[in-house]
Parts: sequence; structure tokens; C-alpha cells
Amino acid sequence: MTTLLGVDLGERRIGVAIGSDDGAPARPLVTLLRAKRTDGDAAAFGRLVSEHGVDEIVVGLPYEASGAEGPQAELTRRWAEAMTTLVAVPMAFRDERLTSHLAEARLGPMKRGRSGGPPSRAQRDAYRARVDREAAAIILQDELDARAGVPSAKPRPSVTLETDR
Repeated sequence: MTTLLGVDLGERRIGVAIGSDDGAPARPLVTLLRAKRTDGDAAAFGRLVSEHGVDEIVVGLPYEASGAEGPQAELTRRWAEAMTTLVAVPMAFRDERLTSHLAEARLGPMKRGRSGGPPSRAQRDAYRARVDREAAAIILQDELDARAGVPSAKPRPSVTLETDR
């Protein structure tokens, strides 16, 4: 059995999901706050890898709507490349287009604030963290389905990150 982490990388937060190739669905795990430097992110991932016996990390790659790689995809690739030198597990990429939208649809609307007013900052932050975790689970489930040969309504190609080890 192979245990994988799914990653939805954002500017401020990192949604993380966990799953395995045993047929069970991927599930949201945790939302991490981005560290100021990649080695801070790597330390957090090192703990997750060790704690959960992770064999591989699947990172959502934010393609543009046209299918081209834009500036965000380049930043994500650089982050993943830096992580591979610090975290000793292979990394792969998975198209993450529309995953946040799908996650929001799964979770439903954000709860209203007190007395039906707008949500507080804490409520907004908690909701965004849940969306990030759910998006990571969608990314990881897409990868698990592709590996199992399960047809997808929206195929998202997987790209392996080549590293010199």
C-alpha cells in the first residue's frame, strides 16, 4: 500500500489531504500556514511524512484556463523542487484547475456572522482553510483515480517531478 499526501499550495496556506492506493477515498488532513521560507514548509511536511508513513506527495499544479502554465505554475514548480531537496519522498504534479470551486461546492456556502450579518474574519479564515483541505483531497483523489484506471469526467494529466537523487 502506498500512502500519499495531496497538496493545494496557496500564497498564505497549504491545504493537505491524505490517501492511499487501497481504494479508500482521499480525505482532508490539515491546513498549514505558509512559512516565510521553503525550509519552514519542509519541516512541517517532514513531520507529516514521518507521522503518517507517506511514500509520495502530489502537488496541485495551477494551470491557466487555456491549459498553459502561467506564473503561478512556475512558482509552484519552484516550491516543489526546493521541497524535494528537503523532504525525502518523490513528488508529482496534478492539474488543479477548478478544485477550489469544487471544494466550495462540496462544503456549501460560508456561514453567516452573528445575527445573520457578514461572517467574521475568523469565520472567513476557517472556511478558507476548510476549502484548501478539501481542494487538496480533490487533487489527491484525481491522482488516485488515474492510477487505479478510474475514468474521470475531467481528465487531469499527472506529471512527475524529475529530480537528481
